[in-house]
Amino acid sequence: MNLKMKELPESERPYEKVEMYGTKGLTDSELLAIIIKCGTKEDTSISLAQKVLNIRKNGKQKDLRFLQDVSIEELMEIKGIGKVKAIQILAACELAKRMSKPIHSLKIMIKSAQDVANLFMDELRYEKTEIGKLLILNSKNVVLKNMDIALRWDKFCKN
Repeated sequence: MNLKMKELPESERPYEKVEMYGTKGLTDSELLAIIIKCGTKEDTSISLAQKVLNIRKNGKQKDLRFLQDVSIEELMEIKGIGKVKAIQILAACELAKRMSKPIHSLKIMIKSAQDVANLFMDELRYEKTEIGKLLILNSKNVVLKNMDIALRWDKFCKN
């Protein structure tokens, strides 16, 4: 049987560790435990987080990027992860994804196709489907706006 969070030494509790060392001092499971908040009678939030991390597809992926492909249903298969906790985990992943997008207030100038690739690489690197992007530039090739566009690829690709 697992120890309850209150039974752990303060130096081992995620919230207290953040106060003492900052978020960089936490493991992936401890960071995820903070998002999960509370455990069950059988599992602490840390052990639930470890179970979520064990979902990794075939054990091949060593980083957290597998979470962007996990469904609510897959998370809910873990005893102690209900719909709300699953949605909280996915929402945190979406926030991280959005934070990696370039800041629109920067004056980004496009001089080559490589500049466009660099602009969208972090955002689109792990997408599983095609995404059309519309990049609007001013007369000096400074990015004014970028938007996702939806195309019917089957009609678009007909000869």
